[in-house]
Amino acid sequence: MRQSLKDLREAVANKTHTRLGTRLNYEQSGFSSLMRKSGRAVEKIESPDVKGQLIAADSAWGDPVIWQTLKLYSGTTTKGYFLSAVDARQSIDGVEMLPEGERVYLMLFGRTLMMSLAITLLCALIGYPVAFLLAQLPMRTSNMLMILVLLPFWTSLLVRTSAWKVLLQQQGVINDLLVWIGLLGDDTRLVMMNNATGTIIAMTHILLPFMILPLYSVMKTISPSYMRAARSLGANDWTAFWRVYFPQSVPGIGAGAVLVFILAIGYYITPELVGGTSGIFISNRIAYHISSSLNWGLAAALGALLLVAVLILFYVYDKVVGIDNVKLG
Repeated sequence: MRQSLKDLREAVANKTHTRLGTRLNYEQSGFSSLMRKSGRAVEKIESPDVKGQLIAADSAWGDPVIWQTLKLYSGTTTKGYFLSAVDARQSIDGVEMLPEGERVYLMLFGRTLMMSLAITLLCALIGYPVAFLLAQLPMRTSNMLMILVLLPFWTSLLVRTSAWKVLLQQQGVINDLLVWIGLLGDDTRLVMMNNATGTIIAMTHILLPFMILPLYSVMKTISPSYMRAARSLGANDWTAFWRVYFPQSVPGIGAGAVLVFILAIGYYITPELVGGTSGIFISNRIAYHISSSLNWGLAAALGALLLVAVLILFYVYDKVVGIDNVKLG
């Protein structure tokens, strides 16, 4: 107890007791005010009845949980932030998961990965035929049409995302058009905003050029003579495409998929504006802890885990597909 008083006095002298209270407040509510009040009263506390005088200064010192929390986080390093980032906590009985209703971050990690994969798949499905068409056209025509692919880069990301808000809302352009042509009734308008649907649609549009450009650069290097040779040997158009052309374009798919996925997994502006509560990513929580809650330790832990997840997926991709097969042209 005397050592605790000595440590508290040293913290007050160095003016670090309030920082200590703020840090421990993340683990046990009430610590911030406890440290402020105790800092003002610490000079009046004398031995031998240190505990009684601490309790007299603030009754919270009589709570065993306060002392247990101090003991748990008394080391020079702690794993509290990383445990919080995976919806767990350190207790006197060891590491335990938070109650079911309080688990947020594992769900957000899973949602981020699944939606990023969905966006990557949609970009591949849409971008492949566009890149194929551009690669088959004469150079002059394909260069003119490539301007349309690059046109979104000439507009601010914030403006493009805001435009999707106008298009996707229930009283927006898309719903109005569907009602006007009779596909929907006025009372059955689609809900495409403030959910995962809005996030996927907006981000697919924003990231689509990053899939088209690697595909196009690889497809331009595939000689048309390969397809003609396949047809001359008796293959129909589909067989010639699937057996001859498509395998040569796989490196472009790999490059585009890696590029789109890595960009998607770290996006936060678009999910923040159109995602609502069911369409935000883990990056939105990282931004929140950096700019609003100022819990930079938790933000750093979440960012580190996100980086580890990306590296693991990249490693798996290298083992399954092979990073040497990825080409940008």
